[in-house]
Amino acid sequence: MPASTTTPSSARQLATPGALGLADLVAIFDDLQFTLGCCERLVAELAHPRVDAVLVEALWVSALNSYARCFRTGDRGMGLTVADVEATEVAGEVAEWHALLGRLRDFSLDGPVNPRETYSVGVSQSPAGAASGVVITSAARPLVDDVTVRQTGRLAFELSRLVDERIKEHQQKVFDAASKLTAAQLSALPAIEVASQ
Repeated sequence: MPASTTTPSSARQLATPGALGLADLVAIFDDLQFTLGCCERLVAELAHPRVDAVLVEALWVSALNSYARCFRTGDRGMGLTVADVEATEVAGEVAEWHALLGRLRDFSLDGPVNPRETYSVGVSQSPAGAASGVVITSAARPLVDDVTVRQTGRLAFELSRLVDERIKEHQQKVFDAASKLTAAQLSALPAIEVASQ
C-alpha cells in the first residue's frame, strides 16, 4: 500500500469478503489486546497485599471471554484455531492450556453453579440430638493465581503477533482489490468517517 503522510477525514466502506475478513481479523486482534490488558492489570492487582476479589474476578472472566471469542468459527473463517496456538513460541503444552482456558470460561460464564463459592446446607442438633436449626456454609473457590495469569497473557501476546501478520497480509490484498476500482465505483460506495486519534 502506498504510504500516506496525512490521515484522511473520510473513506468509502468496502463490503467485499476480503474487507469483511480483514474487519474480523482486527476484531480478533482487539480481543487479544483486551485479554492481554486484563492480564497485565491482574498481575498488578494480585501483587497487592490485600487483593480486591471483585476486581480479580471481573478482569479474569473478561479475559477468558475475550480470549474465547477469538476462536469462534465464523462465516469468513478468520477465527483462530488450536493449530495457531501450537504455532506460537509459548513453551509447554499450549494446546492443553488453551483447552483449560475454554473450560474455565465455560465454568465461569455458563456453568450451572456459582463460580466463586460452593454452598452446603445442614441442620444443627441440640444436645439431646433433635434438629435445632438450619446451617448454611460456604467455601470460597480460589482466585486465579499469578502464574495462570502470566501464562494466559503470554499466549495472548504471541497470538496477537500472529494475527498482526495476518492483518498486514490481508490489508494488502484488500488494497490491491480496491485499487482496481474506478473513481466512479469508489464514489458509489457508502462514505464512512475516519476519526483522528
